[in-house]
Amino acid sequence: MSADILVVYKKNFEAVHDRSMIAIEAALERAVQERKLRVDITAREKVRRSDFIGRDLVIVIGGDGSLTSIAHSVDADTPVMGVNSHPIEEDAEGSFGFFMGSDPNLFEEDLKQALDGTARVNILPRLQAEIVTTSGNVIRCDPALNDLLVANTHQYQPSRYRIQRGKGEDAIDMIQQSSGMLFSTSLGRGAWFQHAFDLSRFKQKEGEAATHYLVGPRELPKDEGETDPDWSWTDQPTVLISDMHRGYVVSDGWDEYHFTRGATITVSIDGPPLRLLTFRDWLVDSDPM
Repeated sequence: MSADILVVYKKNFEAVHDRSMIAIEAALERAVQERKLRVDITAREKVRRSDFIGRDLVIVIGGDGSLTSIAHSVDADTPVMGVNSHPIEEDAEGSFGFFMGSDPNLFEEDLKQALDGTARVNILPRLQAEIVTTSGNVIRCDPALNDLLVANTHQYQPSRYRIQRGKGEDAIDMIQQSSGMLFSTSLGRGAWFQHAFDLSRFKQKEGEAATHYLVGPRELPKDEGETDPDWSWTDQPTVLISDMHRGYVVSDGWDEYHFTRGATITVSIDGPPLRLLTFRDWLVDSDPM
């Protein structure tokens, strides 16, 4: 059975990545001959969102940063296969590759599983931010696999906003000033979020990773002796009303979406999920910390 495959790779000038690309391209060429595949290969810096439309499989070659940035353009129906081009197991300066289920040595075997439908399909939740401007325009930001920041574009100035979440006795509605609001998925908390907040009290129940997310204000002024954690673990959308001259939403440290004073930013865990393939372990059972 034929398949339409897009391969996106991290472009750099390190010999280790060149060797990985040679091995992967050779395996792809053999697969093309055996299965009559259509394969397009392009650098991350040149790929366009339209390149992802109608694909049966997207293969990302690089590290976690490559995958999280490229995944912004992948819809909920297209499986993604990550290939770690510089595994840390082979080089201490390599990439850990938390989201990368394959490597150049195992790629050919793993590709067969991906094409045969026998790979493990991990359904990963993603954060979704939506901006409504004062003129009523709606901007839907790229979904975030790891984390999402809402902050003042001038990082030397405070981020000012009104925050609202929930209803009833547990509702939050307050004016706040911080270095920006940071949001994280459960799997993504081992990246930026755990360096910004003390997660020693964090606990999640089975199944909550798909319905809850972490959120907290960075560098929030605290009263002396206050020990309550700054972050929350919630399944409710968070609404921020901007009191900043210029602010932005940044998904996974990649594209920026700008807004001005009076804009409303709503963040939830309702982004399109990502279908990420692994081949030996289930990623959803992993602990990123």
